[in-house]
Amino acid sequence: QVQLVESGGGSVQAGGSLRLSCAASGYIYSNKWMGWFRQAPGKEREGVAAMHTGAGSTYYADSVKGRFTISQDNTKNTVTLQMNSLKPEDTAMYYCALDRSVTWPLSEVEYYYWGQGTQVTVSS
Repeated sequence: QVQLVESGGGSVQAGGSLRLSCAASGYIYSNKWMGWFRQAPGKEREGVAAMHTGAGSTYYADSVKGRFTISQDNTKNTVTLQMNSLKPEDTAMYYCALDRSVTWPLSEVEYYYWGQGTQVTVSS
């Protein structure tokens, strides 16, 4: 079993920054995909950023390119999402997800394991 725990959410004014972390534990693959998704009230969950912990390849949604950065620690079991130049439209519940193999890294249907989520609120 795999457990994912997110942390780092909070409230910030537009233009500010937040850093989210996702720690994976349990039966974890060395090489895997870890992604960040978000869901705003009344909207579908969307992929924000994803990373392959073995190859180091990253993917970003167009809406966050140049503002968000996904990275991993040396253990490859914790990924962080550095969010800069935040906008009110970034307000959402942010979820971490993990799977061994995905075809579309920013598609939520590709991921089996999910965290509980952490709230990000950006005020104007």
